[in-house]
Amino acid sequence: MDDDPRFTADAMLARLARWLRVLGWDTRLDPALPDPEIVRLAEFERRILLTRDRGLLRELRPRQALEITHDQPLAQLVHVVRELQLAAPHELFTRCTVCNTPLSAPLDPADRARLLPPDVQALPGAARACPGCGRIYWPGSHARRMRDALDRALPGWLG
Repeated sequence: MDDDPRFTADAMLARLARWLRVLGWDTRLDPALPDPEIVRLAEFERRILLTRDRGLLRELRPRQALEITHDQPLAQLVHVVRELQLAAPHELFTRCTVCNTPLSAPLDPADRARLLPPDVQALPGAARACPGCGRIYWPGSHARRMRDALDRALPGWLG
């Protein structure tokens, strides 16, 4: 959706970036970029800059930025959701948590059998591939634990 938020996270917020991607939100993270380039790209791509760097905010004055003050990634996520008054996504796990690429449509049965480890092939739910980096995602126990963590951090938000 065009209304979905788009973020750029600085190098100190890699774990927050992963959580934002779990929620399906486009989140750029490139730890090798210097601060002026991060700000330039965030502004060019109309992204909200998430940073813990007060100096970056003070000196470079990005147009759309949110200072993250919490240490724990889930507390950071709660701060972002509340400060920006974000609505819960319709679906979780639609974006690669590593490279930020939108995941494929659910794998068909032949690809599922070929790509998934044998011990998870029978799990219910859609399995998806990342066309960017090739990682495969399936609704295993890790996905349930992440959903539970989100429910604890943001009670009732996901519905």
